[in-house]
Amino acid sequence: MTDLSAGSPSVAEIRDDYAAQVQRKRVYGGILLILFVSLMAAGFRTADARNAGSFTDGWHRILDYPTEVLSEAWEKVALLPAHLVHFMPALIETLNIAAASTLIGAVVGTFLSLLATRGMAPWPALIPLFRRISDICRAVPEIVIALVLIFVLGGGPVPAMIAIAIHTAGALGKLFSEVNENASLKPVEGLHSVGASWAQRMYLGVIPQVGPNYVSYALLRFEINIRASAILGFVGAGGIGYELRNSMSWGQGKYDEAAAIFILLFVTIVLVDQLSGVLRNRLTHGAAK
Repeated sequence: MTDLSAGSPSVAEIRDDYAAQVQRKRVYGGILLILFVSLMAAGFRTADARNAGSFTDGWHRILDYPTEVLSEAWEKVALLPAHLVHFMPALIETLNIAAASTLIGAVVGTFLSLLATRGMAPWPALIPLFRRISDICRAVPEIVIALVLIFVLGGGPVPAMIAIAIHTAGALGKLFSEVNENASLKPVEGLHSVGASWAQRMYLGVIPQVGPNYVSYALLRFEINIRASAILGFVGAGGIGYELRNSMSWGQGKYDEAAAIFILLFVTIVLVDQLSGVLRNRLTHGAAK
């Protein structure tokens, strides 16, 4: 009779092998942690050496600027309601920039994703080209694109909208293409068999499947674009960021205006985050019964 346990490792051998694997994992983890800390320390020393002043000499003054802003804003707190009303048009301009750039970017990103997805692209040989276009669009920061466009078109909201739209198209094109990978191709094949065009196959066979995820990602991108449009105002691209840059200049006595702008941005971002979160949940999980 054959002994089935012959050649099988014993419990002790399994335990020793497991302990050895755990030990190796800890050693590798420790080595990676040491390398990470070393790189962080070296990078900090390099950056500190290139600064106009040393971090160790100025860290104790890190709260001087926020303290001055808050103290001046508190002294002029009676003017806060008037400032909120005054900067509301600039906030609306920022929201318009974010909304327009998100809409344009979502439309372009949809076409890029469909053209770069296997089984859906009308020209399969050009799939790598459209993927590289998407990569380029999201690889270049919005502020770099905005600076170039401001040099060409001049300051204002248009350069900011174009810059954010280009970056949004690349980012959403990547996200949408990943959603497309999970879509069923059976409706597309069925429509193709009855002579439907490419646009009809995408509109009737793909978009109904991926539409909720598309809208969810677009809403999330809208939140990001609000922050981006506010930041681009610092380089002269209009919106509330431009007003914030002017009010935060040191020594102008406008820190009460800066505080009002911060409040408007904070409230707006929180409201948009909450509303888009509710909409995303309804789209992905359906309305609660």
